[in-house]
Amino acid sequence: MRIRPHDYFMSQKKVLVTGAGGFIGHHLVTELKKKGYWVRGVDWKYPEFQQSAADEFELLDLRRWDNCLQATRGVDEVYALAADMGGMGFISCHHSEILHNNSLINIHTLEAARIQNVERYFYTSSACIYPEYKQTDTNVTPLKESDAYPAMPQDAYGWEKLIAEHLCTHYREDYGMNTHIVRFHNIFGPNGTWIGGREKAPAALCRKIAVAKLTENPVIDIWGDGEQTRSFCYIDDCVKGIYKLMQSDYYKPLNLGQDRMVSINQLADIIATIADYPIEKKHIAGPEGVRGRNSDNTLLRDILKWEPEISLEDGLARTYSWIEGLVKERLASAPDKKQVIEELKTSKIFSAPCK
Repeated sequence: MRIRPHDYFMSQKKVLVTGAGGFIGHHLVTELKKKGYWVRGVDWKYPEFQQSAADEFELLDLRRWDNCLQATRGVDEVYALAADMGGMGFISCHHSEILHNNSLINIHTLEAARIQNVERYFYTSSACIYPEYKQTDTNVTPLKESDAYPAMPQDAYGWEKLIAEHLCTHYREDYGMNTHIVRFHNIFGPNGTWIGGREKAPAALCRKIAVAKLTENPVIDIWGDGEQTRSFCYIDDCVKGIYKLMQSDYYKPLNLGQDRMVSINQLADIIATIADYPIEKKHIAGPEGVRGRNSDNTLLRDILKWEPEISLEDGLARTYSWIEGLVKERLASAPDKKQVIEELKTSKIFSAPCK
């Protein structure tokens, strides 16, 4: 029997992606559309670099209860990615704002999904929930999901994420909601924040090295001694992992990231090799976060029978190419090149709102 267009629309799985104007949310919307879902995107801003592929895109402040009810209407699944966040230049000094905003977003969105009888709910947590006392050395032991306790997360951002994980777990226990929880480890790639203070280390270094290359000034700033370590996961792997976990019956928190650890100095050297331009590192004072962090992917491999596949070098090559193009455009259109170069070379550290 031939399915009429209207019947096909009605038979499609309908999903909501919150934070659809952000980096990961935008990529996730694109992937879900490719898989045939009907998608509603919600955020308080549109995607910055590309038009959203969502069937509907609504500008809503999800700190408000009524907006969460509106956002979750008539959908089968919710991917909850909305968050007030950024790199260390932002989260290290906006504790009250982050804790307030993200608490409201997550409490309201989860309860609205329950009231609307949403079938599946996907919550995006973070490696920032892991205790600082387990991340004091550059040669850190990879973090297993069970390492979250005794709890001592990094900053207010990590505390709120951990509480929201518990909220999802209790909603599953008390109301029978089908919840899933992922802990991201440093996701990066094109079409993400690359300037302004909310960008993460890979984007910031790609930008600084592109400026160094295009202005023929090899000196780049790095916060701290650059020996702090992290693992970095490319966005395509992140989106694939999100989808695989949502389709599974696993409901406990699960790491999603690469398990290859590099220092920030090594990260800069890899990008410089990709750019084919030698750099000189200038180490300056700035927020560094924990001394070391890496993902233990044992449980990820066991549960999903998969792990991230795209190498750091391949992911950075794609990201660097995109950011270098943006830097070229910014320099070409700048009436005051000296001022723009200085802005592009510098990573912004936000002042705390209480100061």
